[in-house]
Amino acid sequence: MTHQHIPDRRYSDRAFLVNVFSNGPGGGNPAPVVVDARGLAGEAMRRIAATHGHESAFVLPGRDSSDYHFRFFVPNHEMEMCGHATLGAIWLLDQLGRLALKDVSIMTLSGPVEARVDGGQARITQPKGWCNTVEDIGAVLEVLGLQPSDLFDYPVQNAATSRVKTLVPLRSVELLHGLRPDFSRVTGVCDQIGSTGLYPFALVDAKAAIFSARQFPRSSGYPEDAATGIAATALAWSAWELGLTSQHRVVVRQGEAMGRPSRITIERDGDRCWLSGDAELIREMPL
Repeated sequence: MTHQHIPDRRYSDRAFLVNVFSNGPGGGNPAPVVVDARGLAGEAMRRIAATHGHESAFVLPGRDSSDYHFRFFVPNHEMEMCGHATLGAIWLLDQLGRLALKDVSIMTLSGPVEARVDGGQARITQPKGWCNTVEDIGAVLEVLGLQPSDLFDYPVQNAATSRVKTLVPLRSVELLHGLRPDFSRVTGVCDQIGSTGLYPFALVDAKAAIFSARQFPRSSGYPEDAATGIAATALAWSAWELGLTSQHRVVVRQGEAMGRPSRITIERDGDRCWLSGDAELIREMPL
């Protein structure tokens, strides 16, 4: 049975800034969340995201047998799915007492998502992923300032659970943190290879399945992301599919090169996975 969750009109004039995936002081990725977005058109949502400079989540009543309908915007455009904004919104709804159940369904442009809140931490599902080798990697290496010898023995791949990210395997965390991309060319390279962002990564601990990564988005209105749940799930799925790890639980560290340390956890559950991370409320803001 579907439970319709109608947002509270008390929250129609404000956004809540929620920080997700923090792994230390100054860490995490902030997401403005509007818990009652019924009066907002898409362009108004985009302007709100542009005003605050972050991926933003907008909560609407459920449709298509879902409990909620979420929309996501970055300063430049609407997105099909945003992992940390979804986690932040579900965590916030629970904190505000707006979740009648701890397990809910969400409709997004990328498809249905299940969400769960346990012990104050939110988790969301992602579907079975896929990964394909990028055959011509010259432009990818050039825009990142890399040589072929900087890669370890693992293919550059386009991978996705919701949005396509380009996984670029590096020999060391030092190489990863030292990257100085040509940001003026990132959009063109992503368009060329059919990607929404470059996600270079390095293996930190093979036994514990810990990775470090950075995200350079195709066209979001900012050059780098401190924590990208959808890219991390793509990396985890690629690692499982190609045998880089046999652990069902993968941890991705991100944002360290920006001074915003973040920690993203992905756990495999059959033909899907669960994405989770810590969340905290920073402040309320007028729209």
